[in-house]
This record gives sequence, C-alpha cells and structure tokens, in this order.
Amino acid sequence: MDEKGYEVREIDSHKGKGLFATKGFEPGDVIFEEVPLVCCQYAWNKDYGYSACDHCMRPLESVEENVRRLTSRHIGLPHPECDPTDKSRHVSCPSCGVKYCSNSCQNLASQQYHRVLCYGPDHPINSLIDTWKSMHYPPETATIMLIARIFAVVEQAQDKDEVVSNFMKFCHRSVNEEDEIAHKLLGSEFNHQREVLRQQMASLFPSEYVRHWLTPDGFRSLLALIGTNGQGVGTSVFSAWQKQVLQLTLPPEETSTFNSLIDKIYDEMDEVVGTFLNCEGSALYSLQRLANHSCQPNATVTFPHNDYTLSLRAERTIQPNEEICISYLDECLLSHSRHTRHKVLRDHYLFVCSCDRCQEQADDPDETSEEEEDEEEVSM
Repeated sequence: MDEKGYEVREIDSHKGKGLFATKGFEPGDVIFEEVPLVCCQYAWNKDYGYSACDHCMRPLESVEENVRRLTSRHIGLPHPECDPTDKSRHVSCPSCGVKYCSNSCQNLASQQYHRVLCYGPDHPINSLIDTWKSMHYPPETATIMLIARIFAVVEQAQDKDEVVSNFMKFCHRSVNEEDEIAHKLLGSEFNHQREVLRQQMASLFPSEYVRHWLTPDGFRSLLALIGTNGQGVGTSVFSAWQKQVLQLTLPPEETSTFNSLIDKIYDEMDEVVGTFLNCEGSALYSLQRLANHSCQPNATVTFPHNDYTLSLRAERTIQPNEEICISYLDECLLSHSRHTRHKVLRDHYLFVCSCDRCQEQADDPDETSEEEEDEEEVSM
C-alpha cells in the first residue's frame, strides 16, 4: 500500500524531475510536511526588530508586543490564553546572545551549524551582511546568511561529501543558455558587490570542502542556488493568536466584535509597516524543490505550525498520476498578465513558463501595466 501518495519522476531534459501523485488528493489534504536543510531570517527583517527563533523562525514576541510594534501603540487584546508565545521556554546562546524558542532548537542549531557561526558584534561576518544589504533591499527574497549556514553545515558535518552532494542536488545554474536568461542576482550592476561578497566568504570559510563554491563561477552558481530554490518562510504570532481565538466557541456577538478589532488592527498596521507584517526568511527544502511551477497550481505551500515546517496542501482535486505543481509567484502576481508573470519567472527562476494557462494566453499582448510594474516583486 502506498504510504506517501507521491513520487518523483523524470519529465524531460528541459524540466528535469517533478512530483507526481500516486493517489488522489482533495482540496486541503496534506501531501507532505518537511523541515528544511537550512533556514535563515532575512537581514533587513531581523534588523527592523522582527524577533524570531534563530533556528526555526518561530516568533519570540508576545502577541501584544507584536501588535504594539506594528501599530506603534498599545492595544488591549482579549483571550491572552491564546497567545502561542511561551517566553519561559526561550533560551539564548551564552556566547553570542542569539535567541531560540526552546532548548530543542538551540541544540539542533548547535549540532548542525552554530558552532561555526557563533560570533559577536565585531566579527568580520557582519561586514559580509552589510555588503549584502547594500545590494538587496526590502522586500527581501534571499539572504547571504543562507550561504553562510550552508557552509557551516558542511563544516560541522561528519560526512562532508554527502552534505555537499545534497546541496548540489538543488538547481544551481546561473544562466539558462537555451532561453538566454541570467539570474537577477547576477546582473552586471552587482559585479563589485558580488566580488566583495566572494572574497569575504573565502576569508571566513577556508575549508577545502567549500572551495569549489568560492571561485567566481562557483559563487555565481551558489547565489543562483539560493535565489532559485530559496522558499520564503513567514511567521506571525498575531496570525497564530487569531486562529486560536477563532477556534474557541464564542457567542456570535463576541465573534463579531473580535473580527472588527482584527480589521482595525490590520488597518493600523498597514499605516505603520505596510505589508511587512511577518518574521520573514528563506529556506531550502529537499522535497519542495522538486515541485514545478504552474500559473494554475494544484497545490500550495503553507506554514501551519508558525515555524519553518513546510506543509504542501492540495489546492484542488489532484488525480493519481497528475503532476503536483505549486506557484513560484505570490497570489498578487498570479493575477497579473502573462507578460508580467513571465518577466518575474525569467528574472528569478530562469525559465519561460509553458503551463496550460500561459498557453491559453499566448496571444495576449506583451505589455505590463503601470500598476503591475509597481508590484513586480516575487515571493516564493
């Protein structure tokens, strides 16, 4: 009897591999859940006070602290018993002060990478982060510290060759020569910063096991790896608290009052921080990387546990032997024109989409509206 409900199959030389259903799934069904090989919070997100566990991205603020920061004022919230943040479990690294949501996360971080990346405010790695921030402003889609964690995982691994091999399974081409596409992170306007980043990385990580990534071509491919495969991770204590309150059995009047309060808070957040509501970062997932893109996806990525645990859920009915596809674009971009969708997919993912929706719209004009130009930011 099939336990997983999916399998990896070769498709063709252009698309490579893909995920295929081996049984039927209905909307909302969980296809699989997984934790990442490596995960890291975005640099600007962290600097702006979005406090998250350094390992799993679980928010560290209480819900009232979170609302106060995002609205710039104190708002009394009902049902404090539904606040998912348990500060009694929080711990910090005694050497560098990095914070974790639990001893479990601290131990996992120490076992996997933190012994290499335990550093203070005067450590040279902070210059690396500053260089990255000078070329990558919010809204963020990648972080150089994801590469640093990859290197640290390799350094601490007992079987370094196996770990390097696992990371090399991710797509790491920096160009698509067939379609003459180069990754957006590798544009000529970033030549100087990219070389500075490479040299800084080389001085920080001299191990022979990562040397192949620190040549000019190797570093380009590594930047393409995180840019192409990095799955955005977003967590929110406010959102988690809302869900827990709405699971309570409340009188209709209280439910209505609560919903009105939520709407008001979101309006005030929008005035202060706009769309930047969550703790945000990027992660590499072994299974999720195998799901190909479609502009009419039949599955969607969610983070139901308010940490880095990824859940792939069916968006609509999926038949046995049907390919399981997700969207590499956020919901807003999916509503845009074929021309805009193709531009973002070319810049960030190095391919021209030929899904059923794109083929149906093949005769649409290759034009981008002013509204779409203002919103052309990808969120994988």
